[in-house]
Amino acid sequence: MPTASPAGSAEGSRLSSLRFTDPQHEPGWRHVVVPAPSGRELPAAPRPLSVEVAGAGRMHSLEEWQAATSTTSLLVLEQDRIVHESYADGLGRDTLFLGASMTKSVLAHLVGRAVTDGVLHLDDPVTSHVPELGGSGYDGPTVQDVLTMTSGVDWVEDHRDPAGPASRLLAAFGDGGDSRALLRTIGPDVAPGRRWVYNTADSQVLDWVRERATGRSYADDAALLWHDLGCTHDAVVAVDGHGAALAGGGLAATSRDWARIALLAVDGTTHDGTRVLDVGWVDAAARAAYAFTATGRLPSSITTHAGFGLHWWPLDDDGARVTADGSRGQFAAADRSTGAVVVKTSLWPYDDALADRQARDLSYLGIHTLLDQLTPQ
Repeated sequence: MPTASPAGSAEGSRLSSLRFTDPQHEPGWRHVVVPAPSGRELPAAPRPLSVEVAGAGRMHSLEEWQAATSTTSLLVLEQDRIVHESYADGLGRDTLFLGASMTKSVLAHLVGRAVTDGVLHLDDPVTSHVPELGGSGYDGPTVQDVLTMTSGVDWVEDHRDPAGPASRLLAAFGDGGDSRALLRTIGPDVAPGRRWVYNTADSQVLDWVRERATGRSYADDAALLWHDLGCTHDAVVAVDGHGAALAGGGLAATSRDWARIALLAVDGTTHDGTRVLDVGWVDAAARAAYAFTATGRLPSSITTHAGFGLHWWPLDDDGARVTADGSRGQFAAADRSTGAVVVKTSLWPYDDALADRQARDLSYLGIHTLLDQLTPQ
């Protein structure tokens, strides 16, 4: 029986293990740059955080929790100000951290803008934008279905199986292949909207639809978002041999710029109050679309600490807390009632499924503990 991958593990052990210091020279992967404007740094007001995390059968100080979950960076924002920022040795503000499946939540922001602009609708059939998928499992599902990972296609997300479809999809980004050719071979399994399966193919199809609707690549659309967010550092995104982005897991950015992604999930505005997304969109993204995707209702092999919304992970049923989630411990979480944000990047072992699961559970518990301590705006 294959081991189910944890939430956000779409990048597998190889890509998710990269931690970029010079991303354009990372061997074996082609990337394109997402340019940043000369943005404004997030304001800082450092203060001590007295935190104890209860989990894994013991109490952890903040430092012990970071060590136990192989933390590479931790950034905490309160009232739009950085109150805590720390990095593992040799890393810092200029390091580009691979977000792994946090990339999917950036994709959700891009899709939200396309919907707001009226060039994309959630009830659009996938094939109305990408007719090349006619006759595949995506001939029938709508944008809503791929956005909620309820497309019903025949897919198993198991990156510990080197011959599985998820591993073959990733291979196109390592060997210069054509990732979209694989998407055309995926067949149907169950009716759309009846079952949730963690599925990076759905994300890749969603990005293909978004690209056709907007006329912009993932990197070009992300560059517009980077400009509006006032990001201060270029990001990079992995692409296959035909230039299609790994929209399900290939974006690398600084922790401070990942924090801007989480801030946008609070109410659709930037840290200086500029509206970027419709508030109705970010509210919908932070809530489960179905009873079976509510918090605690996903397969336990994925997580018992979150649900699934519109390519974001609700941490409660009220839409108050939500996170982006990537393989091996990448999180950009927001408390929408207080405006607080926690960004945590990590590099824990992936091959041991039990160790992976314990680190993920402990990370969720620590993120909640940190958010509990932060005051409202």
